[in-house]
Amino acid sequence: MSILVNKLIEKKIFDKSKVSILEEEAKISPKREEEIILEKKLATEDEVFKAKAELLGYPYKKVDVKDVPLSVLELIPEESAKLYEIIAVGEDARLGVAEIGMIFPDNPKAQEVLRFLSIDKGFKYKIVLINISNFNEILSKYKSLKQEVSKALGEIETEVKDEVKYKKVGKSAAEISKMAEEAPISRIVASILKTAVEGKASDIHIEPTFEQLKVRFRKDGILFTSILLPKNVHPAVVARIKILSDLKIDESRLPQDGRFSLNFEQKRIDFRVSTFPATQGESVCMRILDPEQGIKKIANLGLMGPSIEIVESTIDRPYGMILVTGPTGSGKTTTLYALLQKVDREKMNVMTMEDPVEYVVDGINQSQVKSEIGYTFAAGLRSMLRHDPDIIMVGEIRDHDTADLAVHSALTGHLVLSTLHTNDSIGAIPRLINLGIPNFLVSPSLNIIIAQRLVRKLCPLCKQMEKTPVAVKEMIEKEIATVRKEDIVKYGINLDGDMLTGKPVGCKECNNTGYSGRVGIYEVFTMSDEIAQILAGNPSEDKIREAAQSQGMISMRQDGFLKVILGVTSLEEVISQTKEGE
Repeated sequence: MSILVNKLIEKKIFDKSKVSILEEEAKISPKREEEIILEKKLATEDEVFKAKAELLGYPYKKVDVKDVPLSVLELIPEESAKLYEIIAVGEDARLGVAEIGMIFPDNPKAQEVLRFLSIDKGFKYKIVLINISNFNEILSKYKSLKQEVSKALGEIETEVKDEVKYKKVGKSAAEISKMAEEAPISRIVASILKTAVEGKASDIHIEPTFEQLKVRFRKDGILFTSILLPKNVHPAVVARIKILSDLKIDESRLPQDGRFSLNFEQKRIDFRVSTFPATQGESVCMRILDPEQGIKKIANLGLMGPSIEIVESTIDRPYGMILVTGPTGSGKTTTLYALLQKVDREKMNVMTMEDPVEYVVDGINQSQVKSEIGYTFAAGLRSMLRHDPDIIMVGEIRDHDTADLAVHSALTGHLVLSTLHTNDSIGAIPRLINLGIPNFLVSPSLNIIIAQRLVRKLCPLCKQMEKTPVAVKEMIEKEIATVRKEDIVKYGINLDGDMLTGKPVGCKECNNTGYSGRVGIYEVFTMSDEIAQILAGNPSEDKIREAAQSQGMISMRQDGFLKVILGVTSLEEVISQTKEGE
């Protein structure tokens, strides 16, 4: 047995019966003893490294990443930190020395490198022991956007003799293009993109103000300012993005759309770019499209209970129409792609018309609308029907021609998937009628309508499940009173006993927001003979909704409240995204 294992046994952390497990694993694994102990969950990180600190005579320290100054972090190059697992974590001003965190101070090579760096850079140091998780947290700070951008801005200040070089006034398109290609500007843009991808942002907004260039990221549906840049770099930053997107650099009066792809850690990420002429200069919005994150399976969307059963059975039908409704940014396109993942793309001819194509999917013929040359949804759909499709996806039904073609395609043996901008599922029916579709064609063409919103998910690491206050419990029970008991069971909910609901708390992993990621709340409307009869007369939304609820439709609000009981999201999130009666 090693001295570390003996120490853990002595401290009654490690049971002797577990030693054989550790020894057997150590024979076949190249990993260190500490790593095996943690992997096998034989002790916690704190227990292992506190015991090790006592054995080696070093203080054990838990470092808050926010407290590590960038000036101190830079004492150890990132490559050396990764390779030898040594990292600067702070400074002792009283002694005038740097604190160097080490996971394995008993590694002679790491000690030798540390001595060399201290002589080379002229700093004194003392060693503290940190655990593996803490080391990895601090290591991520090397990727700090502000650090990288600050360096690049510093280079601009040093390199640029002419103070007006980066000002928009008097600069030609060629000069701005040249500026955009220079290393500091390229690195600023690369740092913004990299930070957004690593932070799992969905959008990047680059917006000029009177005095600064504001960079904002959208994460989990919420926009927040990431960094403020000097206003004078605005033309070059925008030009760099236009170069990447193959857009016209000298056109700043009209909006432009483009896209580009980059590889991050051997993974391709697509960026959809849109420029917009504003009073203070062009603003840029970039949608981040990660195929691994964006293309989901139906089971990962948030569909639950009877709703997922209805959707999965409907996608297997050979014809008819599936509509997905909701406001912009509610995840409609993600749902459409998830539905397409379910079909047999090998045996069926699947074709799409999109504006724009967000994700490229193997086995699907995808085409992008180009309105400026007359290639609209309707025009593309007409051409598509001559290519013998089995399944058609139309990005959005916007006008009579597209609606008419989609309905007739659904009636003539094609499965049609599309979206509409309506507040709920029932609202899609009058919308189709307003687009000129006769009442008697709506019911035979429609299979289901899926309405949805996105709500933030409670962080699984810090959320608290608490007994629901009486008033809140009564409100939830009243809301879900019309949901069938057997359907509630399908959610995995038992309403007997106390009702627990989730509460956001906040931790480092979720940036103290209490939320991590988003999930859909859904309303799935199914066409039936009873509803078809209503549509044949003079249908009102109230009559249709009453009939749909009587046949078991669960509203978005009800679906959201059931997810609150499950601890998936919070009551505040559901209420903010739904209206009474939805």
